[in-house]
Amino acid sequence: QVRLMESGGGSVQAGGSLNLSCTASGYIGGRFCMAWFRQEPGKEREEVASVDLDGRTTYADFVKGRFTVSKDNAKNTLTLQMSSLKPEDTAMYHCASAGSYGGRCGRFGNWGQGTQVTVSA
Repeated sequence: QVRLMESGGGSVQAGGSLNLSCTASGYIGGRFCMAWFRQEPGKEREEVASVDLDGRTTYADFVKGRFTVSKDNAKNTLTLQMSSLKPEDTAMYHCASAGSYGGRCGRFGNWGQGTQVTVSA
């Protein structure tokens, strides 16, 4: 019953920056993984970045060098720092969580409501 809530979306010009945050609540004693996904209407959802149980990060090729994901375990918050934004980054960004199984992240299936990011040329 982990609840996720994203914030920080908005409209920016190409080349600009934006920081997204996701706060998890309702978590008691368990371990879980978190990630950022994005999706455009009518298109498949794609993973942007994730943080595993050891704090290691993984990035999609299309955001490497521009986005930075970090997790604050004390605050149960996942942050996505986005820089050098491009029009193609325009999408609904969702935070997701996954349970841990045998020390590994399970499938991401718990989603926040999303926060819209719009980048204009």
